Amino acid sequence: MLVSEAMTKNPITCTVDTPLRDAVAILRQHHIGGLPVLDGEVLAGIITESDVIAQLETRKLSDDLWLPSPLEIIEVPIREYINWEKTKDALKNIGEMPVKKVMTARVITVTGDMDIEDAAALMLRESIARLPVLDGKTLVGILTRADIVQAVGASRS
Repeated sequence: MLVSEAMTKNPITCTVDTPLRDAVAILRQHHIGGLPVLDGEVLAGIITESDVIAQLETRKLSDDLWLPSPLEIIEVPIREYINWEKTKDALKNIGEMPVKKVMTARVITVTGDMDIEDAAALMLRESIARLPVLDGKTLVGILTRADIVQAVGASRS
């Protein structure tokens, strides 16, 4: 079976300038885990749930934590308050960030004439869940793990 027979045609996409908040809304609305990102008509990257979650990671609050002396006891709450304020600002600002700053730019792609078994092996080898399908430089579909499972199941019945 070929990728073109199993892929989702005309996938939902966003642009490099789409705010992250809007891209996440698209993921939720369509119950999908990733979106190809276009710059004009050209595939520029992919934004996935993992990319979004990575933005929520914060540094340890205090890498140099120590047991304070009585004179230093007031410094710890002040430092932790400052770290919390920085974290709140970061979380508030990521929603307005354009997708191009968060997306995975190194996208592994396939063509429609590739065997589905080879595409599945590529997904496993690269630990990815979806492959944009290109015809030249044009995005024509997306192949997900669910598409493969559905295609294999359909071919057996």
